[in-house]
Amino acid sequence: MTDGPDTQIVDIDVSAEMEASFLEYAYSVIYSRALPDARDGLKPVQRRIVYMMQDMGLRPDRAYVKSARVVGEVMGKLHPHGDSAIYDALVRMAQSFSLRLPLVDGHGNFGSLDDGPAASRYTEARLAPASLAMTENLDEDVVDFVANYDNKLTQPSVLPAAVPNLLVNGAAGIAVGMATNMAPHNLIEVVAAARHLLDNPRATLDELMRFVPGPDLPGGGKIVGLEGVREAYETGRGRFVTRATTRVEKVSARRQGIVVTELPYMVGPEKVIEKIKDGVSNKKLEGISAVTDLTDRHHGLRLVIEVKNGFNPEAVLEKLYRYTPLEESFSINNVALVDGEPRTLGLKELLQVWVAHRLEVVRRRSSYRLRARRDRLHLVDGLLIAILDIDEVIQIIRAADDSAVAKERLRTAFDLSDIQAEYILELRLRRLTKFSRLELENEKSQLLAEIAELEEILGSESVLRAVVAREMDAAAAAHGTPRRTILLADGGALAPAAAVGARAGTKAPALSMEIEDSPCYALLSTTGLVARTTSDEPPVREGAAARTMPCAPCFTPRPARRSAS
Repeated sequence: MTDGPDTQIVDIDVSAEMEASFLEYAYSVIYSRALPDARDGLKPVQRRIVYMMQDMGLRPDRAYVKSARVVGEVMGKLHPHGDSAIYDALVRMAQSFSLRLPLVDGHGNFGSLDDGPAASRYTEARLAPASLAMTENLDEDVVDFVANYDNKLTQPSVLPAAVPNLLVNGAAGIAVGMATNMAPHNLIEVVAAARHLLDNPRATLDELMRFVPGPDLPGGGKIVGLEGVREAYETGRGRFVTRATTRVEKVSARRQGIVVTELPYMVGPEKVIEKIKDGVSNKKLEGISAVTDLTDRHHGLRLVIEVKNGFNPEAVLEKLYRYTPLEESFSINNVALVDGEPRTLGLKELLQVWVAHRLEVVRRRSSYRLRARRDRLHLVDGLLIAILDIDEVIQIIRAADDSAVAKERLRTAFDLSDIQAEYILELRLRRLTKFSRLELENEKSQLLAEIAELEEILGSESVLRAVVAREMDAAAAAHGTPRRTILLADGGALAPAAAVGARAGTKAPALSMEIEDSPCYALLSTTGLVARTTSDEPPVREGAAARTMPCAPCFTPRPARRSAS
């Protein structure tokens, strides 16, 4: 810049400017991008997607629309950032393996654990049924609305959230100086714990863990070791180990195999296969002859790991847990926004925030409905007055020079309010029948009953809590599913819900890779057929001549065999 009469040079401290700029950036990332709100469990971009899809009328009973159209509406009206960030958030809300309760119903290729989704122009979307519970009663002044980025439109600061989305679906995000990583849970269990906390505000953590014994992951699997789960529920930070669901089967006439039907959270079969091949090539894994992925959309996940003859499948499985993603750890870090501030929350605190939010939503909804019912009752009373003296009403209107004079005369003659007089002036002639009068009287009776009910809700805390409890039960019944993840103690034993939080036992000893030799008998028939049996007594076959001889390993001691390569 050249010097001139209008030139103004301002000296600034570079360190102070960098500090202020960094704090502003950090504030934006924490509050507007990375961290979810503890009340509805949504980040701003997720909330804007759900709200805009609801505003577009993309209900579960309506047709799908292109995902690109949804992205464009969200970006143009509420979220002025890149379309890829919006589409990535929409895709995650549609993936059943990412969320325990998907909020978007996707049609098309929305990706898998190993592959990304198709472009937004190729996929279609609409709201899932659970999203209707998230946006229910949004038009009844249940939450505050704030201006969008250009102050031309408004958007909800939080959704009503009739389901505890933060605990049910979890969250993950990296902000500046902090991060969040929350595990998914079972909706029925979380609602049961919230109901208990609603009735017993001083409930302890042990009481709540009777209802929520641990996370419930979308892909099922097993959680081994509950010490970290309890620590996370108590302090907001903890760690647990997830394992695949496996079983040993006979995969061919002569070989056994390990069949994997469920994988740890966010682990795909291709990643497992790659790690197994790496382990076999560098000699960390032994006894594996082949790995086959038989997964399809009809039978679900099926990963078959063939075990070589002479190897113990259980011992091979222990090695697979150690060196492959068949066993993964999950670190819990429950950080969410509470009253606009990031906080680390335990299980009880998370439930308290959601319960308090639901109480406030129902209270504001009841107040809104009470005002609406009273306003309608006021109009109905005016209509009944007009219908009873309809001849005089018509005469007053016909004699008036304009609507303002007619309105004033109606007010004076029948002691009406401005709103009632205006409403009578707009009355249609078909409303003057005898049947319409009966309808108005029935409507008045119904309005009086609803007003009394709403006044009772607002006048009694116990009645308000009962309404919230009923709606919690309804949400769990409509969207809840049975538990998928099995909880195990450190030793691998099934952990009962009542014993959650107790100190786990010691680890089981390591299994031998070899199959031990056991006594057996070999049968040689006259036709040349050979059979083997492990019975203690020599078998006798009736109707056929056979020669029985003991197997050599049963009677001749010999050193243990080396593991096969």
